[in-house]
Amino acid sequence: MHTTTLGRTGITVSRIALGTMMLGKWGNPDHDEAVRLVHTALDGGVNFIDTADMYSEGESEVIVGKALKGRRDEVILATKVHFPMGDDPNRRGNSRRWIRKAVEDSLRRLGTDYIDLYQIHRPDPATDIDETLSVLSDLVREGKVMAIGSSDFAAEQLVEARWTAERRGHVPFHTEQPPYSIFVRGIERSVLPTAERYGMGVLTWSPLASGWLTGKYRKTREMELNDFRRSWISHKFDQQLPGNVRKFEVVEELVKLAEEAGLSLTHLALAFVLSHRAVSSAIIGPRTVEQLDDLLAAAEVTLDDAVLDRIDELVPPGTDLNPSDADYTPPHLLDASLRRRK
Repeated sequence: MHTTTLGRTGITVSRIALGTMMLGKWGNPDHDEAVRLVHTALDGGVNFIDTADMYSEGESEVIVGKALKGRRDEVILATKVHFPMGDDPNRRGNSRRWIRKAVEDSLRRLGTDYIDLYQIHRPDPATDIDETLSVLSDLVREGKVMAIGSSDFAAEQLVEARWTAERRGHVPFHTEQPPYSIFVRGIERSVLPTAERYGMGVLTWSPLASGWLTGKYRKTREMELNDFRRSWISHKFDQQLPGNVRKFEVVEELVKLAEEAGLSLTHLALAFVLSHRAVSSAIIGPRTVEQLDDLLAAAEVTLDDAVLDRIDELVPPGTDLNPSDADYTPPHLLDASLRRRK
């Protein structure tokens, strides 16, 4: 397994990180099997594990904690905070009050006394970034958190956070975690260049575009979706959206390209993500050991310029085939009252 330094943190991480969103009731509810998957990843050279408090309502963190007993020092452990953890409106967001509570809850579930990378899962327009960075900085100075990061932040938000940290004496974000795949390339326009400019590590999620880039969804096959895809991310499969229709066409071309390169589609897709010079690590989210073994093999694949040029022809750089795949839309685009004079 190849490794790299996570931005300028000095922390060495594997180029592939294990994402654990599918561990627990959202994906694989068998704890013993999930623990075995984590151990297989560690034995395969992965030293970077990413989770979040909201995955399966905390169950994912519990499973990760079980898996890391006796192996905690081998792992760079990342988790996140932001999404609701109950009906109470104060058990969500990026406030000092909630982050203070949420980090203690995550530490307890994970069975550890420190988190290597603590990330803000999404921007929070209701909370000043100064407030968020202030409490995160306190956690770093207390030793409960080693590094801090953002997820799905726009380039201008990364710049604002950096300026705020410099002017207020806070610890700056060390990393950004955006979605990135052949189908979701919007971050190439400004997020990745901004991250490079500030020396931020970048760990990307959904390199297989929620399964589209496994070849599972084809024109000639009936689309079968599990409960998670039907409820949580149905917009990524809605065939009324032109971008999703285009995915079927591009998949057929990518299958041909992968065959010509002597690769599987999954290996082509993952190697594409790792080919960008700003990307530190790509997060994979297998549900089974078999899926994990296949994806780990992709870490050794390098795409030549001819293959990358062909991908650029199919999906131009900076393009999201379905813009909603990026998963975060600023509130002022959703709520007309935030755009209009009263």
